[in-house]
Amino acid sequence: MPQTDDCNRLPGNYQEFHDRVAVFIPQERIFCGPFTNLAYGDDASFYRLVPKIVLKLRTPEEVSQVLSDASALKVPVTFRTAGTSLSGQAVTDSVLIYLAGAWKGLHIHDEADFISLEPGVIGAEANFQLAPFNKKIGPDPASINAAMIGGIAANNASGMCCGTAENSYKTVESMKLIFVDGTTLDTADPRSRDAFLDGHPALVRELEAIRDEIAADPALMERIRRKFKIKNTTGYGLNSFVDFHDPIDILLHLMVGSEGTLAFISEVTYRTVPEHPHKASAMLYYKDIFSACQATIKLKKGPVSAVELMDRASLRSVEDKPGMPAFLKGLSDEAAAILVETRAPEKQELLSNIEAIQALVADIPTVHPITFMDAREDYEKLWNIRKGLFPSVGGARTPGTTVVIEDVVFPIESLALGTVELQQLMHKHGFPEGIIFGHALEGNLHFVFCPDFSKPVMVDNYQKLMEEVAEMVVGRYDGSLKGEHGTGRNMAPFVEMEWGRQAYAAMVRLKNAFDPENLLNPGVIINDNPHVYLENLKPMPAVNEIIDRCIECGFCEPVCPSRSITTTPRQRIALQRNMVRLRNSHDDALMKRFWEEYAYFGEQTCAADGLCSTVCPVAIDTGKFTKELRASQTTPRSRKIAQGVADNFGCVLRGLRMGLKVVNALHGVLGTWLMGQLAESVRDLSGDRIPLWTKWMPKGITPPPFKDTTGQPEREVVYFPSCVVRSMGPAKADPDQRAVYEAMLSVLRKAGYGVRFPQNLDELCCGMAFESKGFFDQADQKVRALEAELRRVSDNGRIPILCDTSPCLYTMRRKIEPDLTLLEPVEFIHDHLMDKLRFTPLPDSVAIHVTCSSVKMGLTAKFKAVAQACAGNVTLPRGINCCGFAGDRGFNIPELNEAALDGLNEALPPDVTGGYSNSRTCEIGLSKKSDIAYQSIVYLVDRATAPLK
Repeated sequence: MPQTDDCNRLPGNYQEFHDRVAVFIPQERIFCGPFTNLAYGDDASFYRLVPKIVLKLRTPEEVSQVLSDASALKVPVTFRTAGTSLSGQAVTDSVLIYLAGAWKGLHIHDEADFISLEPGVIGAEANFQLAPFNKKIGPDPASINAAMIGGIAANNASGMCCGTAENSYKTVESMKLIFVDGTTLDTADPRSRDAFLDGHPALVRELEAIRDEIAADPALMERIRRKFKIKNTTGYGLNSFVDFHDPIDILLHLMVGSEGTLAFISEVTYRTVPEHPHKASAMLYYKDIFSACQATIKLKKGPVSAVELMDRASLRSVEDKPGMPAFLKGLSDEAAAILVETRAPEKQELLSNIEAIQALVADIPTVHPITFMDAREDYEKLWNIRKGLFPSVGGARTPGTTVVIEDVVFPIESLALGTVELQQLMHKHGFPEGIIFGHALEGNLHFVFCPDFSKPVMVDNYQKLMEEVAEMVVGRYDGSLKGEHGTGRNMAPFVEMEWGRQAYAAMVRLKNAFDPENLLNPGVIINDNPHVYLENLKPMPAVNEIIDRCIECGFCEPVCPSRSITTTPRQRIALQRNMVRLRNSHDDALMKRFWEEYAYFGEQTCAADGLCSTVCPVAIDTGKFTKELRASQTTPRSRKIAQGVADNFGCVLRGLRMGLKVVNALHGVLGTWLMGQLAESVRDLSGDRIPLWTKWMPKGITPPPFKDTTGQPEREVVYFPSCVVRSMGPAKADPDQRAVYEAMLSVLRKAGYGVRFPQNLDELCCGMAFESKGFFDQADQKVRALEAELRRVSDNGRIPILCDTSPCLYTMRRKIEPDLTLLEPVEFIHDHLMDKLRFTPLPDSVAIHVTCSSVKMGLTAKFKAVAQACAGNVTLPRGINCCGFAGDRGFNIPELNEAALDGLNEALPPDVTGGYSNSRTCEIGLSKKSDIAYQSIVYLVDRATAPLK
């Protein structure tokens, strides 16, 4: 069923709402179908609601008008940025306003004392922009590399170091807000403040009334102060009424942690905090969790910025990760650890801090000596493991189970007793595999367990556990039921229990004052349904062992090339799980529709680049899953064609060369403009079946016979020019009209290398083109033949082997036994030629693109080093990951390449004269997007080098 049909069949007021917003929102940013809306409606929580309408809004004016229309028609709306929230506050079955992919405005003020951020800015991006000033934003959630500012502020997300001193509440300076009626407020603008006060007298009076009633009740005031001395995000921030008197200041701080239930935050300005240059971290291992908590209590008085607790189950989930010591596997089942960090502006102060820390815990025996590490690469390994702990635990669960993470806070003096009791409760209620970790310095612990919610007994166990945990945390320790994850749906029924009737009544009044019709994210924070936390639980059926470990955390989304046009890895997995659910429920019609839509949204627009695995804490490669899906969909006919191509590879290459030569000749006759018009017309008439032509299309080349050469003693290499390089020459507009292999051979000659070539080159291929389309047998056939020839020509691995195309080399490394030394061009130049050539940096300003295969091989730093040795000014555009060209997909699905490179032109300095990469097809897409010639890095090296005398 087409998307437009869905948008014409909406229930009740939703149809009129859609028709109103469709007047000013383009149809391509309005989604009404069950397929797209399930994908966009998915978040990191364990709840599943499917929106009726998803709107991708881009400006405050659009939000204002949409809210005005929603208010008129009584249609509820929910705001969503990254969807990394864990408590069900970003899901809805009504209208979802989807902000990710836009709202990226960022402005640094006053020597970085302040930073203004729109809600779609990723937290880590804000810190990257502040880094040159030795500043950062205060909030530091573990999800900061994916979480966006809108969610960070709306949930008062904190993290490992900011505690209660540097969270959003404490560091917010001002906000721009849009209210349910569509009106706006800029809290930093006196005129806007005055206009708001005049235009909302009832709301202002209610804020003042609540403020005055709290001030008149010393017991309530003291309770509020005491509860916010520890981390607390349960309910609304009543401390706003205690800490501030002006109604606008109260309103501003109420927005922090309000989870989109009071207004929309269109911009937030933070006061920044120092980012100390000197840091050191250590993992302290104790015999049991009680001892680890006792050490934490002592460290609360010391010069520490963070203490992260990990129980034995937590450690077990990461003990095989790089950077973790081997002795972890020998720890007892009762052991626990704390990860401690200290920071200082000067090195000597850092050393003093370390001594003080060790003295504080000297009387609590450890099971391993304490070792602090102050090298960034060392301590970042530890912290990356901690940041990925929750997804790692989820990835180790039994397929089909759901990951539940809860978030409680004990007063620090009760941490040890409370933690032990929490462990006991998980065992009592059937979750012995549960783990405990978290921000122990603040008494803030996360406990994670993995129930199978398809079994009613597990839902019952979960209910009983939550009831006892709430009674224990609140009743015995007067702690917080939420410390940083927000109230959401899963803690809404317990807000009154934690706060008491009087404080909860004030929260209800707040919600009614801001949103009298309960249209902004209804059901979150304030909810009369005592069982809402047990409803709409997300099904997690097993699909495929490659993706079953995914917990849908969303960490993968920022690097996905298709994130702004179709789906992301998380969304593909959510869709696959739903299709399994539909199959199991025998809903054949809907399952058929989902599969039909998945063909484009899930499979065809997946670049299968695998970069998602580099940011996924459990290294899930959704691209690999996509290749397996393609393999399952091959037919006898398609496999026969693939086999024919594999068996007659040389003939196919000759045909490709001839086709490219003909097209290039036609380009020469018609000229670029006319050729472009003709190509677009032919593609349109073919229904996009004819590949896209651009002026950066390479001309076909037929290489001469490659002949072995001799060089200096001990300098010998096997050179395997890839089939792409042997077929695709430069484009007409490229500045260097040599083939890549000519430039490569020039560099090797200058370095004094003798070169050997494989025989029968036209028939050799790494198999990547077959593998990416799902023809695994043919891919294996080609790589095995290549391996045999490379063994022969390299004297069984004695001579290193160079391939000039990064993706091909990456494929070879994965498929060929590691006793052969296989080198990519940047790697070979960096490791073997930097001391054998004279580099003279050119005065050029150049851009480089590190392909996804090079990123996965860890070559980014080497790529930059080679480029910087060759040119005076080198730019690696931030935020540009996979180019999305994906072999031939840039020709056949050019919108994928276009979307993947969104922001490239803005990231390039105006004086850039050329771009360089290490994959011919990627260079085509980069050139098309930027209209700057991208060629192999080998050309730049050849231009900048000369033989050593």
